[in-house]
Amino acid sequence: MSFGWAYVDCDGTGGGQAAGPTGSLQFLTGANATSGSARLMYYTASYGEHTPNSLVLSGNLIVTGTVSASIFKYEDISIIDATGSTNFGNSNDDVHTRIGSLLVKTAGASGVNVLSASMATQAVHVQGLNVLYETCSIDSYTASAPGYILGVQQTGQVEILIPSASIYGSGSILLVKDEVGHIDGTNITINAATGYSIDGSLTYSLTGSNPAISLYSNGANWFVF
Repeated sequence: MSFGWAYVDCDGTGGGQAAGPTGSLQFLTGANATSGSARLMYYTASYGEHTPNSLVLSGNLIVTGTVSASIFKYEDISIIDATGSTNFGNSNDDVHTRIGSLLVKTAGASGVNVLSASMATQAVHVQGLNVLYETCSIDSYTASAPGYILGVQQTGQVEILIPSASIYGSGSILLVKDEVGHIDGTNITINAATGYSIDGSLTYSLTGSNPAISLYSNGANWFVF
């Protein structure tokens, strides 16, 4: 059996077949009889903290279909439980802020923790990490920003320009690795951008068999570690 509802503007004591407080939504209570409740009200004008044209439910709402709205405003939330995929944001300048620890895990009772961020230790833990990787296959190359691992696959003399530390930002890490082995007397020369340095020098050379260098930025210059 389904029950319809309607909004009526009636006296608080009701009149005819309609009953309930003024502004209440009506529901069937029997044959040819309706009533309303102060817990389900429609306000045509401002009332308390409610703006005009507001439908206010004081209680629980169960929806078995789809709810669509331009804006969802959540207050006093203790648990949000959702299944399926979710999408957040629609613009590159969107910012999503959360307070508290975060845990990402696989499904199941004994799910594996893939990523966690702890407020207690202020540390992030990951099960595994894949970082940005790029290759250098020409003799004159400019590293990308952002970047993390740069694999040199070009033989012979190679020069790599490292963009300014300020572009990468403080705390950035860049690793350069010789993947082919420059054992014929050629070098991989790493040049700092104009106005910047690598451990106080403008250039840094990698020689020998499959050398590598790890750099970090403090936002002002590059340093070897």
